[in-house]
Formats: sequence, structure tokens, C-alpha cells
Amino acid sequence: MSKIRTAIGLMSGTSMDGIDAALIETDGETVSRFGPGLAQEYDENFRDRLRECINRPAVRDDVADMIADRQAAVVLKLLSDNDLAASDVDVIGFHGQTVDHRPEEGVTVQIGNAQRLADKTGIDVVADFRTADVAAGGQGAPLAPLYHRALAVDLEKPLAVLNLGGVGNVTWIGDGADNILAFDTGPANALIDDWMCDRRNQPMDQNGAFAATGKSAPGILDQLMTHGYFAKPPPKSLDRMEFHAAVHDTMGDQTAHSPADGARILTDFTVASVAAARTWFPQPALRWLVCGGGRHNGLIMELLNKAIGVPVEPVEAVGWRGDLLEAEAFAWLAVRSLDGMALSLPTTTGVSEPVTGGRLFKAI
Repeated sequence: MSKIRTAIGLMSGTSMDGIDAALIETDGETVSRFGPGLAQEYDENFRDRLRECINRPAVRDDVADMIADRQAAVVLKLLSDNDLAASDVDVIGFHGQTVDHRPEEGVTVQIGNAQRLADKTGIDVVADFRTADVAAGGQGAPLAPLYHRALAVDLEKPLAVLNLGGVGNVTWIGDGADNILAFDTGPANALIDDWMCDRRNQPMDQNGAFAATGKSAPGILDQLMTHGYFAKPPPKSLDRMEFHAAVHDTMGDQTAHSPADGARILTDFTVASVAAARTWFPQPALRWLVCGGGRHNGLIMELLNKAIGVPVEPVEAVGWRGDLLEAEAFAWLAVRSLDGMALSLPTTTGVSEPVTGGRLFKAI
């Protein structure tokens, strides 16, 4: 039996909106205790620095140190707020910030100075979770599906777990230990957030309220759904910027649509891409559980329920912590990494056999 460890997971996803931290106790198979969590939003200036890293590799080293400093501060606050010491925690699972993801070319880049994080917190850090998977011919993403399966062990199946971050990804879970399929569905919040930032100087469309005032454009949506990604069989994964060029080519420049209409078109695009993912399921899911920031968008959730036709609910409906789920997953994956357990499977990332991963950075 594997050792039960106390782990903190840190996640900053493709929405680039902040840091989620969560503490769990786990043996890498089941979670014996869900501990405290903490979410810290990035300020707009730092969000801009992160976006700059996508197209300017020269600034990444400086920003990597900034990421480590901010995430170390979150860890120390989590410990302080809960009367914990660094010695109470065995490991930190540190995802870093994805700034480039082209697995077909053998490239996946997550920035963040893991050694600096270990030294500032006094806790060993597991990072660089995706590289081994890509080196083994996998997509390197998504990596949360095995955690989804662990949480869903007692739930009725087939079940779909949908994460709506910057991009969307889904885990289909059937009956049986190895009956799992996972892949990125398409855009989620990133296109909407970037549109709102450019057109409204706002970081997001709160609750989908702005898009709800706009008009759909079925013809444009049909064109967007001809993107080659949707015809590609899973496992498959996306870069945050995958659809930006197609959106520009299809929708024209920013003056071609009102701000509200553009937000609605991009919201419809997110919903349509999720609904299209059902094509690849071995069996229809009886229920969809949604995590990630997109579940707070009331318009997206309403439209998903209409499009999919079975219950689409926030993961809180089954007692999971939707704002912390990805952070929990990387805590769980860090423990699995320490024990050499698989982080991905052929049906989750496309590797030829189960693959472990992660690199250990010892605190000095």
C-alpha cells in the first residue's frame, strides 16, 4: 500500500486569471482528506505579463520567477491561515503557467521556477508534469482525468466531467477500471475573456450577462465549427491560442460585430464545441458535471443543458469543490509522481502505454 501524504496543489490555468491552491491527504489512489483551499486572483498588470509570454519567449524567465513568488505567497498564506507549518506538508504539485502547447511538434512549455518555489516555501515541489508524456508521443494534456475517475468511483456511469477553463476538456468515464476517454473539447473561457478585455476592458463576462444581450449568428457559428480540430479523433489537446486566427478570419475585425454580439457568438462557439464532443463518446453520458470558471457563467450552463439534453450541473452537485478541483488534481498527481505511478493513459493523452512524469525539486 502506498504511503498517505499531505500535498498542496497549485494551478494557474489557460484563463490566466489567478492561482488556485488546495491541500489534500492522499496515497495517489484515493483522497483520505480534503483540506483547506485558497484562490488568489492575478491583477490585470500581471495577467498582461502572462499573455506577453505567449508571443515573447525572451520575457519568460523573469515572469517564471514572478510566478514562483506569487505562488509561494499563496502557499505560505494557506499554511498561516490554517495553523500549519511547512513540515506538515510532504510535497507541492506545481503546474506552472502554460504559454505554448504544440504536442505534435513535441513542444509543451509551462513556466514557473520550481526550485525557487521549493526554497521559498521550504517544501519539496513536483513540477514539469507534461514533458514526459509529450516525449512518449502523448498530447501532454489533459492530466486531470485520472483524478476525475478517482473521485467518481461511486457515481452512476457513463459520466462526463467537463472542465471549462481557458480551453475546455472532458473526461468520459464508463463502468470498469480502464473505461475512460479524455480530450480537449475546444474553446471555453479564453476567447470570451480576450474579447471582453479588448472590447470592454473587462477581464470576463460575469455570469454571461453581457453575451445574453447579444444576438447569435448561426451562419458564423457553422463556419467556426468547420475548424479541423473538431473532426480529429481523440485523444487530442489544444493550445490556448488555437482558435484565435479562425475567429478573426470568420468574424472579421472587431468592428464587424457589436461587443455584445461578439460575446454571444463566442459563447455559442464554446457550447457548440462541447456538444460536438459527444460524437467521440463510446456511450452517451447520463450526466455532465462541470468544474472550472466556466461553470459560473449562467448563460453557458443554460445553453449546455439545452444542447446536451441530459443534466449538466456544477460539480458541487456531488460534493466536489469546483474552484479547487484542478489544484487538487495536481496535488494528487504529485503524490503519484513520487511513487512512480501513471499520470496518463493511452485513452487520456494518446501515449502508447501508461506514463508517469513530473520532476522533483528538493527544498534547500
